[in-house]
Amino acid sequence: MFSRTPIAAALLFALAATGCSEPAPSKDAAAQPAAAQATSTTAVTAENPLLKPSSLQYQYPEFDKIKDEHYLPAFTQGMSEHIAEINTIANNTEAATFDNTIVAMEKSGQLLTRTATMFFNISGANTNDTLDKVSSEIAPKLAAHQDQIYLNAALFARVKALFDGREALGLDAESKRLVEQYYADFVRSGALLTEAQKVRIQQINGELASLQDNFSQNVLKEVNASALVVDTKEELAGLSDDAITAAAEEAKNRNLAGKYVLTLQNTSTQPALAALTNRGTREKLLKASLERGSHGGEFDNSKVLTTVAKLRAERANILGFPHFAASSLENQTAKTAEAVNERLAGIAPAAVANAKKEAAELQAMIKAEGGDFELAAWDWSFYTEKVRKAKYDFDESQLKPYFEMNNVLENGVFFAATQLYGITFKERKDLPVYHPDVRVFEVFDADGSSMGFFLADMYARSSKQGGAWMNAYVSQSGLMGTKPVIANHLNIPKPANGQPTLMTFDEVTTTFHEFGHALHGLFSNVKYPYFSGTAVPRDFVEYPSQVNEMWAVWPEILKNYAKHYQTGEAMPQALLDKVFASSKFNQGHDTTAYLAAALLDQSWHQLKPEQVPAPEKLLEFEAQALKNAGVDFAAVPPRYRSTYFSHIVGGYAAGYYAYIWSEVLDADTVEWFKENGGLSRKNGDHFRATLLSRGGSEDAMTVFKQFRGKEPDINALLIRRGLK
Repeated sequence: MFSRTPIAAALLFALAATGCSEPAPSKDAAAQPAAAQATSTTAVTAENPLLKPSSLQYQYPEFDKIKDEHYLPAFTQGMSEHIAEINTIANNTEAATFDNTIVAMEKSGQLLTRTATMFFNISGANTNDTLDKVSSEIAPKLAAHQDQIYLNAALFARVKALFDGREALGLDAESKRLVEQYYADFVRSGALLTEAQKVRIQQINGELASLQDNFSQNVLKEVNASALVVDTKEELAGLSDDAITAAAEEAKNRNLAGKYVLTLQNTSTQPALAALTNRGTREKLLKASLERGSHGGEFDNSKVLTTVAKLRAERANILGFPHFAASSLENQTAKTAEAVNERLAGIAPAAVANAKKEAAELQAMIKAEGGDFELAAWDWSFYTEKVRKAKYDFDESQLKPYFEMNNVLENGVFFAATQLYGITFKERKDLPVYHPDVRVFEVFDADGSSMGFFLADMYARSSKQGGAWMNAYVSQSGLMGTKPVIANHLNIPKPANGQPTLMTFDEVTTTFHEFGHALHGLFSNVKYPYFSGTAVPRDFVEYPSQVNEMWAVWPEILKNYAKHYQTGEAMPQALLDKVFASSKFNQGHDTTAYLAAALLDQSWHQLKPEQVPAPEKLLEFEAQALKNAGVDFAAVPPRYRSTYFSHIVGGYAAGYYAYIWSEVLDADTVEWFKENGGLSRKNGDHFRATLLSRGGSEDAMTVFKQFRGKEPDINALLIRRGLK
């Protein structure tokens, strides 16, 4: 979702960004020079399109020319060129200056940046067996490559000299911050360690790269392998005709003609649970989801995850931290694990209490219908819809006809951005795409000038990782003279041929959310690649995207896109009122499920190496961690269980708390918009100028206070979630 690398804009993205296939290692990789490791059976040829910047507008990727076989040779040459550039900087006999050291590093590694950006974006959005193998091969090489740079003593000496004398360099604020960030990154990478410690850090980094890649690939393969197969249409009673048709088509695609297949989504709870009337099918579906990666077999992640946790803990100890969370949180806005624990512990009791009240209502509904069973996790969504209908006289299915996907995107998401910021969109069908479902739009500023490109990749497919995310193919930078090329990815089930794509309200909200990330990238106005767009702390990056969710239900926006796909009639005001009236409904469940996952993340990453459980004890550890945190409510499983929790093995390690942390800022910002007149160009321009355009060029909380005018207030969040 965002990059934090100081040297090649995509290098750390490759190793740690949300949602990408994270690299992976071979034996003794860390001990070998990167150029020597980066071997390939395919020779580097002049025809390889990755070897030079794209000739298309704004360096938009040449998807039609780049083939699977181009990546390894480009990685090989990219690492070799980058190390040569780094050695030139490190061995410069002239005294270190900002330009010959820091700026030179910012400009280095362009081929590697281009290759890694393309590869990890595509392997996340449209992978195949070949790309999976490339990912596994390149992972340890990238980890070792990064170590060659950060553990280069001569290079660090130059960076340290500039850091120590930064006050006398006459730098502007952004340049001075860049020096400070480079120094901090070198230190966090082990530049101050002994030689023996550096060797062990390199070994750990190589192992982690491989394990992280293995975990990511297992998650995707397990999602596909664990899909629920049923024999009869009757077992799918309650699903719409379109959903049953799609399940039959999925079965055909898997050579299971005559059967039905319900594919799984990333989270623990599955959308079909809300509609399935057959309790047995509901139970099978949820259990298939919850058991992913922990029931043995080829894609089991138990050993992978426990090994990752142990290695991260060891690495943190070597760097002088008590545990991995402490090392990870040092450069976040939260700063300490204690601050995170306090925030989560402060919210959890009220969330669980609310969830138990909701459970009592659901149990009453079961009893009223003559059921003689106790509410289970697979019943929650189904009876929630019944209670919602009884309390508010509507259910989620009533909304879907008003949320046709193209209408949501163009007359909702884009319309809101036009009203707020004056930007407009023109679809570009002349540019190549990596999959036929992808749409491309050129984005124009209020003055008519072209700002960059936006790609919308909306549909789920077996080659695509789960969830929803944003990434950049090209990041904005004044130094490099680049404009942004930004992509959003969702996983909306594709309907049967010829049928409209009707979205759930959650999918609508997610579309607005991800476009908030896109705006963060599109509006970036910084000099250095290091600070571009979403290159901000993890517990700040979700904030602008969460703010953008508010426009999904803003009356002026909603009436522009919430129109019946057949009649064109606007959503009735009565139905709209019910949406608003039920906005806090089920918040106990949703907050508890989220907090359980966030607390699991912290539990794994606040361990010492010797405290990490054995693989066979993983589920026992997970259960105890939830109990210790007070969120062990069987009817509400964590949003993600450990063995398919991609966030915490990827870029959100010890950082999944970021969503609730950011939501404090988000809720307070929504209040600011309301206090200042809501949807207006004046408000949008202020948000853009003071916050969205700044990227990571200033301290995150300083930027927030420049926008808001004061410290954030948590009360708005507590009220929103029904916790106060």
